[in-house]
Amino acid sequence: MLDKNGIAKRIAQEVKDGYYVNLGIGIPTLVANYVRDDIQVEFQSENGILGMGPFPTEANVDADLINAGKQTITARKGASFFDSAMSFGMIRGQHVDLTILGAMEVAQNGNIANWKIPGKMVKGMGGAMDLVGSAKNIIVAMMHTNRAGQSKLLKECSLPLTGVKCVTKIVTNLAVLEIVDGKFKLLERAPGINIEEIKKATEGDLLIPENVTEMKM
Repeated sequence: MLDKNGIAKRIAQEVKDGYYVNLGIGIPTLVANYVRDDIQVEFQSENGILGMGPFPTEANVDADLINAGKQTITARKGASFFDSAMSFGMIRGQHVDLTILGAMEVAQNGNIANWKIPGKMVKGMGGAMDLVGSAKNIIVAMMHTNRAGQSKLLKECSLPLTGVKCVTKIVTNLAVLEIVDGKFKLLERAPGINIEEIKKATEGDLLIPENVTEMKM
């Protein structure tokens, strides 16, 4: 199965030339490390950056340059910095081509829960609700199961929802899936993973085509 970097590397294949992309906190932030060098992509962070680059090495860390998750980042040549009002105007105005988010749960109808676990302290919902309410294309990066081995791809989300019927595709450590007719359609399986393992780890209804290819990494 894939690790977090493997998930990010597979999602990077979904990023096309000329895209404006918002990377959520967690696994999605790793995607910038794996985008092909021969395409032009602008990564946006809702704290007011357009033109984020890969994570810095120890030699070029700038403590004042951070993403929305408070991680230090790099800026590509020509990057711009602006206030949150302009940043969220860009998001709400649907000027982002692809949004990549982490999630705690995804339902088979495309609902997503990724901002709160009841009874646990959270800093706030951040920009997630604006992103899912405005984005045209949402890919979720997540582990297929939680630490207890329970599925995170469900018939219905049990946690407070962030967005309703908004997820288009999910990439996990086991598989690539998309939402089709209110079900999870299996598109690819991770290297070394068979379909029975994916079925066992998926609580929601799973559509399995006759031929499911292995991810090309």
